[in-house]
Formats: sequence, C-alpha cells, structure tokens
Amino acid sequence: MPDRPLTSAAAQQQNRRAWNELARHKQRFTTPAADDDLRDPLTASDGLGWLGGSVSGKRLLCLASGGGRQSAMYAVAGARVTVVDLSPEMLSLDRQVAAERGLDIRVVEASMDDLSALADASFDVVVQPVSTCYLPDVLAVYREVARVTAPAGLYISQHKQPTSLQTGVSPGPAGYEIGEPYYRRGPLPAVSGSRHREEGTLEFLHRWEELIGGMCRCGFVIEDLVEPLLTRPDAEPGAFAHRCRFVPPYVRVKARRVGAAASGSQPKLWTPES
Repeated sequence: MPDRPLTSAAAQQQNRRAWNELARHKQRFTTPAADDDLRDPLTASDGLGWLGGSVSGKRLLCLASGGGRQSAMYAVAGARVTVVDLSPEMLSLDRQVAAERGLDIRVVEASMDDLSALADASFDVVVQPVSTCYLPDVLAVYREVARVTAPAGLYISQHKQPTSLQTGVSPGPAGYEIGEPYYRRGPLPAVSGSRHREEGTLEFLHRWEELIGGMCRCGFVIEDLVEPLLTRPDAEPGAFAHRCRFVPPYVRVKARRVGAAASGSQPKLWTPES
C-alpha cells in the first residue's frame, strides 16, 4: 500500500467489504450476545462502573458497534439503544438479536464520521468499541460524537494504542520490534495471522495528540483512562497474551461532553503535508 493519504470514502468502501466478509464467516467480534451475556448485562459491559450502575431510560448510541452484542446488552439493561455501523452484515446481527429477544433497537447504517442521520444532542451516552483505527481522520469522528452527545453526556471509547500498531506481531532476537513510523502517511501495511489487527481491513495509526488531545479539543474532558490488562505470566512467546506483556494493545477512555469545542489558537498538529 503506498505511503500516501487515503480518503475516508475509499477506506469506508474497503472496510465495509472486509467487515461484511468477517461477519459472514463468523470471525471474532461478530458473535451476537449469548444468554450468559444478558443475565447481568451492565456488569458484563461496564466492569469499570463508568456508567454509574444504571442506563435505564438513557438514550444510548452504540457507535461502530454492530454485531448483535453490545446493542443487545445495553437494551436488556434498559437503555434506549441506537446502533450505528458501516457494515450491513454486522447490523443484520443486531436486527436478528432484537427480533429473537423482543428488543427495541434502532439500527442505522452509517460511517462513524458522518452521523447526519442523528439529531444534535440526542444521546446521553455514546459507547464506541475499537473502531477509530479504520478511518484516517479521528477528529472527524470526535466532532460528530460531540454534536450528537447531550451536554454532560458520556463518551466511552476504546482505541488501539499507536505503539501496538507500530510493533511486529512476532518477537525477534531483540523482542517485539517497532517497524512502522509514528509519523506516517496512509494506511498501515496489510497483515495476516495477527490478533491485534483484522485481516482485510484498512487501518490507520492515530497518535496520542489526536486520540486524547483531539477528544479534548472537540469538546470533551477526560475523566478516566485505563489500559485493559490482557497479558498472562505463563503465555508463550508470540502469543497474544505474551505480546500484551510488552505492548499494551488498547486504551479505554471515559470522557464527558462539556460544551462547544475550544476556540482560539489550536496547537500545530503534524499532517501528511508537513
């Protein structure tokens, strides 16, 4: 893949095809909620307690979250759920679960950086699993999330850490080595045999100034941040859990909508033209 900028539309097209294919083949992240998931859904979906113990009656957006898992869990917990995803095959799983379990879930096919089908300030909570890596411009996502989130609303999101996207899958003589530049243009190279990335998708590395600074500049304040612990001391070299011991793959962020995006001077960010 050439090291050059790629439009959001081109990335959307490839990633829609890729996730449709992953859903058809029942790959990981495409498994609807099971009975065990729904017995105590809020504990299962919010182990950190960031949602305050209840989402009953709240307007909740599951963003880029098709697959029939999260939408069902929050709906069973009492939220008024809308799920947005780019992949019609993933959304078909949400429709399937809703029909089978008698859940009221609104389904919207859209890209996470264009939520024009949704009204301003229409959600009390936005929950977004790992997905910002599939678009070149994370700020476009944050601006749309800020627009549809009500004042004082919560935005809970998980992202792939940039160092994990820079680092090889298997250890060499010196361990897990960084092979991709931090300041880069265009999508990451294709990958196979990795649990840290999804085959067939286009992924983009977003720097910390974009992931966290960008969120703040778009009208959110960070209330908490954690790195999910996924390592095991007995993991074999090359295994997912072994790599996680050296390179944490994800970061999870709790942010609150505080008002309009900051005005005035903005810091100079690196761009592909820099």
